[in-house]
Amino acid sequence: MVKLTSKGPVIFWSERIGKNNELFWMPKFRTMQIDTPNVATHLLNDASYYLIPIGAFLRKSSLDELPQLWSVIVGKMSFVGPRPALFNQIDLIDMRTAFGVEHLVPGITGWAQVNGRDELDLAEKVRFDHEYLLKQSLGLDIKILWMTGIKVFKREGVSH
Repeated sequence: MVKLTSKGPVIFWSERIGKNNELFWMPKFRTMQIDTPNVATHLLNDASYYLIPIGAFLRKSSLDELPQLWSVIVGKMSFVGPRPALFNQIDLIDMRTAFGVEHLVPGITGWAQVNGRDELDLAEKVRFDHEYLLKQSLGLDIKILWMTGIKVFKREGVSH
């Protein structure tokens, strides 16, 4: 559907910060026009202006995240962990580094995502990421995956 509704590639490769603050390329289904500024979506004046016709649906349903399974397969991401920061989210990277969160493998979903996702400010996201670092366990990962399924089904926590 991406290819049918807009020009450009189906997959968007986003430069992200991984474990130990190393850069990696994370794939997503492209939901924005190809000329969209390379910043976090919440920093755009009107993110909806840049959405392709199928983009809002892909984001609300979280289907745009499916290609990240490739990053799990190649070992750059896990199913659960802090969401990988954009390369230019310096404040987030610095805050996570101050709390040791950079030592975690980033995840497709995480403790911050199931506790507010787009509604959280950076300090709150880092607080949840740090809490995950301190309490990580198989049980917590299962809880996060379960909560993620509920959030995706209800389409909660996605502001753009």
